[in-house]
Amino acid sequence: MATIKIKQIKSKIGAPIDQKRTLQSLGLRKISQVVECEDTPCNRGMIRKVHHLVTIVE
Repeated sequence: MATIKIKQIKSKIGAPIDQKRTLQSLGLRKISQVVECEDTPCNRGMIRKVHHLVTIVE
């Protein structure tokens, strides 16, 4: 299956608890951290939920 790289670009401080937990479930803890995950509809939905805090790295 294809994978995508996600980078956290903004802090989670001040974000609602559900968005903090979404970042945690994606494996992101720090700003500028990059994780690689599978490109599934579930992961795409989580990325869409925190789209203002992350970016997809090519």
